[in-house]
Amino acid sequence: MAGKDAAKLPRKAYENELLRLQTELVKLQEWVRAEGTRLVVVFEGRDAAGKGGTIKRVAEHLNPRVARIAALPKPTERERTQWYFQRYVEHLPAAGEIVLFDRSWYNRAGVEHVMGFCTQEEHRLFLRQCPIFERMLVEAGIVLRKYWFSVSDTEQQERFRRRLEDPLRRWKLSPMDLESISRWEAYSRAKDEMLVHTDISEAPWYVVESDDKRRARLNMIAHLLDSVPYDDVPPPVLELPARPPSTGYQRPPRDLQTYVPDHASSL
Repeated sequence: MAGKDAAKLPRKAYENELLRLQTELVKLQEWVRAEGTRLVVVFEGRDAAGKGGTIKRVAEHLNPRVARIAALPKPTERERTQWYFQRYVEHLPAAGEIVLFDRSWYNRAGVEHVMGFCTQEEHRLFLRQCPIFERMLVEAGIVLRKYWFSVSDTEQQERFRRRLEDPLRRWKLSPMDLESISRWEAYSRAKDEMLVHTDISEAPWYVVESDDKRRARLNMIAHLLDSVPYDDVPPPVLELPARPPSTGYQRPPRDLQTYVPDHASSL
């Protein structure tokens, strides 16, 4: 694995390998659908660690009816009274589906614990129950992969700065993100404790070094593909049919419909 000081991966090499890996992801998708497999991929890490960009590249060419992203908002008042894992269970895949969790039940081990959104007892209960919960998922036949995206404090600060200055990415920055700067060590301790309790043989954690986003994306996708024993499922044989002869249909006059203005012609 490349270290934090490795040279940035050239864009051309990145784009070529990303395309190859995305082609393999489509093959994985078709195998999941054909075999009725249930695949769950958990993406966790600090704010601005590169989770969202990686998820975007994973899902870019996949069928949204097969592979979906679960990015849950903060719990409702009703959900706060449920068993903690309950609202995540309803997002788990059925046969032939892939679910990519953009943050997951591990919110309780990280932001909820550090920011005081849960009690100490709720945090301890989570650390006891989480390995049991994940063993149940695996025993039920779910393929579970968990990735922790690791970013340095200096790189995180730089990414926050770029988001603050970029109107297209400003929405990615929240007061909670900025708060994480002053709580860096608290988040580090919370992560370390989480790994001690939840890095289990049935569902181990895989750490992705993410100071170089290109390397992180390729490394994570390549690992996922290598860890799932999928086969290449031959696609059905399709042929374009011959267009039948006209039966006399005539399109209505254009002035009877409202068209989008041709903004492109003004460029």
